[in-house]
Amino acid sequence: MFKPFAILFVAMAIPLPAVAKELTGTLARISDTATMTLGVRTDQPPLSFVSSDGVPVGYSVEICNRIATDVGEALGLRDLNVEYVPVTADTRFDAIEDGAIDLLCGATTKTLTRAERVGFTQLTFATGGGFLSLEGNTIERLRDARGKRVAVTEATTTIEALNDAAMRNEVAVEIVPVANVDAGFEALLDGSVDALAADQPVLIGKVLTHTGTAAEFVVSSELFSFEPYALALPRGDADFALLADRTISRLFHDGQVIPIYQRYFQQFGNRPPQALAAVWELMGTPE
Repeated sequence: MFKPFAILFVAMAIPLPAVAKELTGTLARISDTATMTLGVRTDQPPLSFVSSDGVPVGYSVEICNRIATDVGEALGLRDLNVEYVPVTADTRFDAIEDGAIDLLCGATTKTLTRAERVGFTQLTFATGGGFLSLEGNTIERLRDARGKRVAVTEATTTIEALNDAAMRNEVAVEIVPVANVDAGFEALLDGSVDALAADQPVLIGKVLTHTGTAAEFVVSSELFSFEPYALALPRGDADFALLADRTISRLFHDGQVIPIYQRYFQQFGNRPPQALAAVWELMGTPE
């Protein structure tokens, strides 16, 4: 657990349209309190996690930080206080609905069902569900999971996606629900399960940050689902969503997202997968 802390953001060189009309919703609250609250996942590297010095970092967190910078500039707040609040798969959407956080930064799949509760920005990432296993008991594709015990985090789209894929392909998989990715990873290491299923970047992050006993991991190249990620925010807050989308569009359109991606995924190559490159191209909405 880490304590929320403040960061002084420096206004960017690229001018942003100021918010001229009367403020409502999230922007009004941020303006009144000079504080923006970001919900972060502490266990989802390389998208959202806590560094060794206790600072929230990751691909999604950096995008959220850029949005916070632009919100502060648009509102004329020279000293915007940014607080980070840890959330889990179970609490993340409640935190938005309750007003505990303004923006959710993590590995969040955008679905129509979830859109009944919260709003979403433009897409920020594209990936899919895969398997993490150990050499000697490799699960490279869905059919390899037949009769295997597979850990999956509760309250995620991965459970439903894996169930659907298994039924369509007539592959019997024993799904073992776990509290979080860390619990599933430990179950894999101690032999309680044969594999951990999660979105591929999350699995990559677990391998990159593993500091325990040596083990040879295999991240499956075949995906059993398509997971479009976006940042979640309060439902129906069009003005706040527009500011967030403007930042995301500029990052993609101007190529500013590339060094962010490379910072967290470079061990797996500097070139993004085709699906992610397509998201950057499509979501780079012009002004």
